[in-house]
Amino acid sequence: MADYRQLGLTEEDLKEMYRLMLLARRLDERQWVLNRMGQAPFAIGCQGHEGAQIGISWALKPGHDIVLPYYRDLGVVLRMGMTPLEVMLDFFAKADGPSSGGRQMPSHYSHPQKGIVTQSSTVATQTLHAVGMAYAAQQLGEDRVFYTSIGEGSASQGEFHEALNWAGIYKLPVIFVVQNNQWAISVPLQKQMAVDRVSLRAAGYGLTGVTVDGLQVLEVYRVAKEAVERARRGEGATLLEVMVPRLTGHSTDDDPRTYMTQEEMEALKERDPLGHFAAFLKEQGVISDEELAAIDREVRQEVDRATDEAQKAPDPKPEDLYTHVYATPIEL
Repeated sequence: MADYRQLGLTEEDLKEMYRLMLLARRLDERQWVLNRMGQAPFAIGCQGHEGAQIGISWALKPGHDIVLPYYRDLGVVLRMGMTPLEVMLDFFAKADGPSSGGRQMPSHYSHPQKGIVTQSSTVATQTLHAVGMAYAAQQLGEDRVFYTSIGEGSASQGEFHEALNWAGIYKLPVIFVVQNNQWAISVPLQKQMAVDRVSLRAAGYGLTGVTVDGLQVLEVYRVAKEAVERARRGEGATLLEVMVPRLTGHSTDDDPRTYMTQEEMEALKERDPLGHFAAFLKEQGVISDEELAAIDREVRQEVDRATDEAQKAPDPKPEDLYTHVYATPIEL
């Protein structure tokens, strides 16, 4: 990995990056368990993507920059300030859930106060929203950077190409992130596109295109930092592709055994970013086994508290069903 000191990072930065990666993993694992227990209808995981998400979002300014995430971006929204309790309130569709007050499906994150913009279940549409917001910010003379992300399957959608084209023409401050786990649900990469890297498409739109191994957290941070700096200088957008493993099925409704062999699934575990980053921190003398264990205990307790509190929180009121849906309220 890159030298963290040359990147302007401290040991405390690295420990917090690891803690956020672990927090995303433990929250994700809890959601899958709750689904299997019949306490939640759906979950869609970030497992395997956490290192790339924290590496990129560490280059952003929480409270200033804007993120338009996709459904796997749990690590990103935690970095931008969303709390484990808020994540679980949304997961259980509670009235106090910041994303929608119980209206939106899980992992469709939104928190206006923290610069997190909701997405549609129609994949890739958030890339156009990011471009529109970036264009407005550019016209207003703001120095905000706009992060938006998709999976590589969404890179085949027309909206994605329209967004790249507009961003290229107007040199907009957007970081387009493709989290490439090489599976669009059950469709492998080679059946989605004729190129082996999504970032190759950047040249056709006048953008900077970069592919980086999502396992290398600090290298991801380095290229993201450069992309953010380019955007702030008015030099335009970047298409950043991070190669990551998907350590679960596409969602709790998916069984990867129907399209992947057992050997393929086992091989993915060797690319777990948590284990690799922990090993790197130990090699650098940044952290000890005792500290890693302590962080894990603290994170598990935090997830327990968030889960318990969210489960006890009030559900939405039936009479609020049509609020903000129709211009003329409907009487129940």
